[in-house]
Amino acid sequence: MALALLAGGAYALSAEDLVILTTNDTHSNIDFDNNGHGGILPRKAIIDSVRKAEKNVILVDAGDMVQGSLYFKYFKGDVEYPIFNMMDYDIRILGNHEFDNGLEELAAHWKNVKGSRLSANYDFKGTSAEGLFQPYIIKKIGKKKIGFIGINVDPASLISKENYAGMQYKDAIATANSVAEMLRKQKKCDLIVAVTHIGYEAIPGKASDMDLARQSKDIDIIIGGHSHTFVDPKTPDKTPYWIENAIGKPVLVTQTGKYGRNVGYIKIDLDDIKDHDFDYEYIPVTDRFSPEAYDKNIQNFLAPYRHVVDSVNSNIIAWSVQDMTNNTRVGAYPNWTADFGLATARLVADSIRASGKDFPNVDLSIMNVGGIRQPIAKGAITEGQILSTFPFSNSMTIISIKGTDIIDALRVAAAKGGEAISGNMRVVTDGKGKLLKVIVNGEPMDPEKEYVVSTIDYVAHGNDDLVTMANNTELWRGKHEMCQDVLRYLKHQTSLGIPISADPFSRFVEDVNIEINQAKK
Repeated sequence: MALALLAGGAYALSAEDLVILTTNDTHSNIDFDNNGHGGILPRKAIIDSVRKAEKNVILVDAGDMVQGSLYFKYFKGDVEYPIFNMMDYDIRILGNHEFDNGLEELAAHWKNVKGSRLSANYDFKGTSAEGLFQPYIIKKIGKKKIGFIGINVDPASLISKENYAGMQYKDAIATANSVAEMLRKQKKCDLIVAVTHIGYEAIPGKASDMDLARQSKDIDIIIGGHSHTFVDPKTPDKTPYWIENAIGKPVLVTQTGKYGRNVGYIKIDLDDIKDHDFDYEYIPVTDRFSPEAYDKNIQNFLAPYRHVVDSVNSNIIAWSVQDMTNNTRVGAYPNWTADFGLATARLVADSIRASGKDFPNVDLSIMNVGGIRQPIAKGAITEGQILSTFPFSNSMTIISIKGTDIIDALRVAAAKGGEAISGNMRVVTDGKGKLLKVIVNGEPMDPEKEYVVSTIDYVAHGNDDLVTMANNTELWRGKHEMCQDVLRYLKHQTSLGIPISADPFSRFVEDVNIEINQAKK
């Protein structure tokens, strides 16, 4: 059954094989999505079937198992952590979103995590998480020793500082190579696997799986997460998965995308490890199973939590005239989010002025694409969808900041492929990620001018790699989570008979003249 589920061809069974099943960035997606993809129950059915078919199976998760649905927003990990234990993961590492509720809650959950908890480059000494993680684990399969290393992302400008206070970060690549060398030379490991949450491709100033592969000498396989990259073995030109290392040997680099839509399947011939005889495939996670295949214990455990989630998801509050995906950094959903931010901030400014106080006009809005966690489909929009789409405890914020700091932040955004900016803005690039100019209201941004910007506190603190956004003066901060502001805005729009709609075109552009004219219009 397991072999028939594979996206690729079938393999002959062998007692000398090792199968590593992988997941990453499942983000609290317990149920199917609108297309019948993902879901805990079919994933468990796939894992069980592979375990029945293969003698040696190791199940690995590369982080960010939480944050992204109502299950985490309402129950803060009380659903995901027990279910992952029920699925019998052998090895797990932290993602950045495991820190979303702070170190105390992280430690409270992870002390009960079954299996090996790995982190080689986070030092938790003196914190509530001290002693919970080990840098590596060695699994002995037959006569072979397999070393696994846990490598985590740099938290700077990514995780809110107060959420990892006291934890020390060590360079990802240097640490991985040091531990790998030790495992190879001292522990005599035959195969070394780095389980990482640093991202497949490079972000300026950050390490990546591709960098790690190229700079390594002793790592054979990288099981990655963080960037939500689907490393598809069917499209090696688009997403290469064999990367030459520093001494000319191949490293297998894998990642399964996001939201539990795929299970990675790595099959290793233990007799031919030195020749890197590894097969890399994936198993799509869909609703194709019969109900009898689903784990009854997980179903019973989920029932009371699902009842709460379903009740919120049934409350319709708005309508969308278009599909808005969160799979891209530019386009309709980022544009709608930034335009909402500008409209909301201008209403706040009007209200403050109406009370008799001085308050400047709001010039523009910059929001973070990373805060948009779910897509919106054309048609009815429920309260639950909005709470899941904007799940973080961020507050709407209005700041005053110099143009030069905005430009520097948008330079990073351009290199990453875009960001959510309001409709009166255009970021002009060379088409390859290099920023050339920022346009506001049809005019080039003045580096020396103070601009009033609508954003959220997370961005205002310089997070999501927008470091220079922290060089601001806060003028106002809301008292509620951003999702509550979105809900109020949508309900008001609906009361006026206005559906959700958005500009579908990228605001990160190449043609200066056309975009200046459009911005003026």
